Amino acid sequence: MTTNGKLSIERRGHVLLIGFDRADKRNAFDVDMYLALAAAYGELDRDPDLRCGLLFGHGEHFTAGLDLPQWAPVLARGEWIALPEGCIEPFGLDEGKRLRKPMVVAARGVSFTVAVELMLAADIRVAGADARFGQLEVQRGFFPCGGATVRLAQEVGWGNAMRIILSGEEFSAEEAYRLGLVQALVPPDQTFSAALAIAERIAAQAPLGVQAALASARHARVAGDVAELAVMFGRLGPVLASEDMAEALSAFNERRNAVFKGR
Repeated sequence: MTTNGKLSIERRGHVLLIGFDRADKRNAFDVDMYLALAAAYGELDRDPDLRCGLLFGHGEHFTAGLDLPQWAPVLARGEWIALPEGCIEPFGLDEGKRLRKPMVVAARGVSFTVAVELMLAADIRVAGADARFGQLEVQRGFFPCGGATVRLAQEVGWGNAMRIILSGEEFSAEEAYRLGLVQALVPPDQTFSAALAIAERIAAQAPLGVQAALASARHARVAGDVAELAVMFGRLGPVLASEDMAEALSAFNERRNAVFKGR
């Protein structure tokens, strides 16, 4: 595992573990952490040996949200931070340049503002029963600008999203699970292991099939069902022609688990 005092990076098989590493500050999200996170997403995106990411927080909290004194002057400029070459914007604000591989999030303890928005930009979310969520920006004089105003209603419905965003009130892990914001609710000390089990399960599947399925689902959400149905079989051709598809057929005939290579 490598860490720069803000973010830890560890490869575990085909999974990239990305951990917020400011436990003494409840993993408050500062500008350096944002840049390191974008670089980690870039590494995950371009490395063919990596098939899934897992984002979590060291210690008892995922992240308390923006380190506002650092971010206030950045937000006041009215434009997002320009990222170096090779980075991937982690909030998915550029739909055409999103992370192409699945991201699983493990959230526990305090999980405010950017915590929710990073979860919304990810694909599968696991919460510890001690998690406390909140889109608190309206309490602090501005509004969510990392995707929540677009994506939260897609996940939990308009009225639920507006209550969360416009009131700034906290809500529990149980409520997040009831609304569908999180897909699994587990004891706090099992949050990471439960999320890792999901990530490892994804990483064991055919990478080209997983990535094509993710791209298809995302395009349908953004462009609409009809637009995706019109191009779906165009996505299928390269997957069917892959070495992994041949391996899957061999494994089926031989009654064994397929070993995929991502090509």
